[in-house]
Parts: sequence; structure tokens; C-alpha cells
Amino acid sequence: MSATERQQQFEQAITARPDLRPGARIARNFGFSNSARVIEGGLFACTNNLEAYSAGLAGGRTPPIGQFIFLCVLTFPPQDEVYFAITVTSEAGRVNDGLLKLFHEGGQRNADAVANGGKAGKISNNVKFYITDSGHLFFHNHDFMESVRPGPNDPPLDAGCMARIDSILFSIWPPAASAARSLLAREFVGYLGSLIGREKVHELRVWADAAAVRPDMQRMPETIGIAEIENAVRELGGHYPGGEVRRFHAALNFLPHKHFVILAGLSGTGKTQLALKYARAVHGLKTDKEQDPFLVVCPVRPEWTDPTGLTGYYDVLSNRYMVPPFLEAVLLATAHRDSPVFVVLDELNLARVEYYLSDVLSCVENGEPLQLHSNGVPLEGSTGTSIPAALPLPSNLYIISTINIDETTNPVSDKVLDRAHVIDMSAVDLKGFLDALENRDATLANARVIAGPLLLQVHELMTRHGLGFGYRVAEEVVRYHAFASKHLQADPGDTADDLMVQKILVKLRGTERQRPLLTGLARVLGGFQRSQDLLAKLTADLDDFGSFQANR
Repeated sequence: MSATERQQQFEQAITARPDLRPGARIARNFGFSNSARVIEGGLFACTNNLEAYSAGLAGGRTPPIGQFIFLCVLTFPPQDEVYFAITVTSEAGRVNDGLLKLFHEGGQRNADAVANGGKAGKISNNVKFYITDSGHLFFHNHDFMESVRPGPNDPPLDAGCMARIDSILFSIWPPAASAARSLLAREFVGYLGSLIGREKVHELRVWADAAAVRPDMQRMPETIGIAEIENAVRELGGHYPGGEVRRFHAALNFLPHKHFVILAGLSGTGKTQLALKYARAVHGLKTDKEQDPFLVVCPVRPEWTDPTGLTGYYDVLSNRYMVPPFLEAVLLATAHRDSPVFVVLDELNLARVEYYLSDVLSCVENGEPLQLHSNGVPLEGSTGTSIPAALPLPSNLYIISTINIDETTNPVSDKVLDRAHVIDMSAVDLKGFLDALENRDATLANARVIAGPLLLQVHELMTRHGLGFGYRVAEEVVRYHAFASKHLQADPGDTADDLMVQKILVKLRGTERQRPLLTGLARVLGGFQRSQDLLAKLTADLDDFGSFQANR
């Protein structure tokens, strides 16, 4: 699509607006020499030739216009364009009065020039329009101004040539939910909001694109009813009967500036899935297969000992700043301030949390920008966007972390716990989950009937000794049963025995205190030879060494 076609489509979208008044003046300002540019104290918006209109207005031949709309564009590297329409309606009369003022001043200058032996010139040609930091549109017909912020010895801007701006509608090309493609453009939109007020700046959807932001993705979580979120999570396959969704929703949204929650507990209880399904529910997605551009999963690696795994680093070999997933999420949230962006730090405590997360925690707590590098100018990022030296964490960034509590992880310090809400998800409603699984997938009905009772008995025994298993294990057991029955024509008892050894009993470990667990499991699994052999071995280890572990 050519630039001319984009300009025409943006203009058509503006003229189709229901708030467009009859006789409104729509001024097109897309030329190279007429493009907008940021100046000190505001923005140069455009230049318009209004000589004929001003002369007609002064001579009583032209009725005053009741609405002015100035169509402008500003281009950012590498190829982003911000098209925006400045609307003046409530104070359109002030624009007309100001144009008359400029016309009469021009006439007076012509009269003075002729009286001094010179020639008369243009009266109101090329009126320059500026946006000031007070939310006004200022205009004049002199030379271009480099600043609309008068210095200590400069006269103030002419109040007779100022009118308050009612709104600015904008569209960004290309339309994509991407930090790399629209960060600078979105920062400019934020600058417009700082000049006239964020409530007056609105996005206009002009171009359809598969990657464009859907309307549901511009809802903040706190504006959505909890019943809607719970139903959506349930439809996505989530099983959280203990009020986990409600507690998670409250903990994530009760502060407008800080959104940081830790989901803790037994492996396989749906901690990560709660974070993912909640994000998709907020974004209005109906299935797990739909791509969510505002959801970023960042797996924590055990070798992280500094913040670079999250916030990136400058690579001297490629001469670029390497952008990891977490920083990509921050850039994405910065570029799309109206959309909630969720970043999931999976397995938070696989590494020492204080080593790599301290910088982010400080920024979350005190609101200071995240320091990325010390270069005086932005660096080229590995994703194609420019990386500034410091980047504030935007309020639409939601950080969700998951932790497992076992011997493979590191303890989480009070410094971290104090800055987050910790939701324990160790409770497992196995029967309810199996019912829901069968309802979602009727092909698992027979496998559930066979495997379900045994799973419940074994789970109850293991839970008493802190060795229970979660929903992930239970679902895989049922699906394995279904597969073995269909494709292997396997005996159900042999399949159950295999699964106990391969999936359930491998978690067994303990000391003399766990002897009743081994005894109870031997009783429940009396008909399964492989299981009995493993339990006998573990019992012998306990007798000989005072402890046992199935997977050593």
C-alpha cells in the first residue's frame, strides 16, 4: 500500500465519523515540507494556506466554519507512521477570530508597506499551527518557530490566536502488536497525551491486520467482572475450585501501579496454566491455540546470577543490545499503553531470585526507570527496536511468577516475598478435575473409569506425606490409559502397573516417617507386580540405610 493510499484511507475514516459537523474544514497536511515535528514546548503540526478563506470571512462572503480538523502525519524509523487528526470544535469561533486578526494585521502591514513606497504582499498565506503544552492550538503567519515556550524576556503567545483542542484521533501504520515496530510511534502518542491530556487522545482503527490489536485486548483486568474471567478460565480448561482465580485477580489488580504475584505450590497443580489462561481470558481469547501478542513466557534458567537474563546486555560482537523475552514484554507494554501485557516468569526460584531480579524489584517498588545501559544515545536492539538507556516499567505490565517448593529450587527471601502476593496452589481437587476432564473430552470416559479410582487412592496416601501429585500427572495417566487401550490393546491392569512405576511411584522418597506410606501403597497396589517389586526395593533401602528414594 502506497503512502497516498494510506493518507486517503485515514481521511476517509475521519470523514465517516458521526461527530463530523456539516461544513467542517478538513485540512490535509501530508506533504514532505508540511509534516509535523516535535519542537521545544510542544509540536509543530502543519501549515495551511488560508488567504482565500480569511479574505472571504473578512468580506462577509464566507460563513464562519464551525469545526476545524487538521490531518497530519509524523514518520519514525524504521517505517512507522503516525497519522493524527487535530479537532477544534468548541472553540472554532476563536480560530475564526484569530484568522480575522491575522488578516487585518496583514492588511495593516500592506498599507504601511505601500505608504513607505513598497508593494503589498500576501495577507494570510501559510498559517502555521502548533500544539502547546497547555492543550491549545496556536497559529500565526510569520516565520516558523523553534519553540512555543517563550523565554524569560519573550512576549507570551498571542492569546487571540489560540483555541483549545477538543480531541486528537490517531492511527499507526503498520498496524501490529509489536514493540519493535511501534515503540517510538507509541511514545509520540504518549507525548500528544502529555500536551492535551490523555483523555483527549483516541486511537482510530483504520487498517485491518491479522496482528492488529483486538478491542478485547484493550481492556484492563480491573474493568472486567470476576464472573466473566472465571467462566473464561473454565472454558479454556482451567480447574480452580478453591477460589484461586478470585484471589489471583485481586492480588494482581488491587494496586494501580504495581502488579506482581507469585503462584506457589506443588508441581503440576496448574500454576503456569492459571497465569496463561487468565491472560487469555482478559484478552478475550477463546482457545489456547490462538496467539496472544500480549502474553510473554520467560523461563528462568538456573545459571542466572545477574539481571542480563531479564533486562539484556550490549553485545560487542554484533554491536547490538540483546533483548530477552522479559525486556521485550516491557517494550511491548510501553508501546501499547492501552493493553495489559502479561509476562510469566516461570520457575522463578530455579536461580537465586535476589541475584537476577533485584533491579526489577526495585523498579516495581519505587517506580524508578530500569537502567539498561549507560550510552548517551539509544542502542540498536536485537529485535530491531531502539533501546534507551533507561526504561520505566509501565503500569500496564503484569508480572506473574511461579515457584515450586522442593529440593531442586532455591529459597525465596523476604525481600522478594514482601514485594509480591504469594498464592499457594498446593490443594488438589483430583476428583473434580477428572470429572471436568471427562466433560471436556468424552473419548477419555473409559480410561477415566479404569484409572480414576486407583489414582484417587494413591493420591490420598501420598498427600498425607507431602508427596502428592498435581493435575498434570493425573491427566497424563488418563490419556496414557486411553492411548494404550486404543493403539496397543493393552491389558488395563498391566497399563495401570506401568503407570504407577513410570509416573507415580518415581516421586517416592523419605525416611522412617514415611514407612506407613510404603505399607499403605503396597496394600493398595497389591495386584500390580512391577509396583510391588519397586515398593519392596524401597522398603529394603529404608531398612538398610534409613532412607529411600525411587529415582536414584
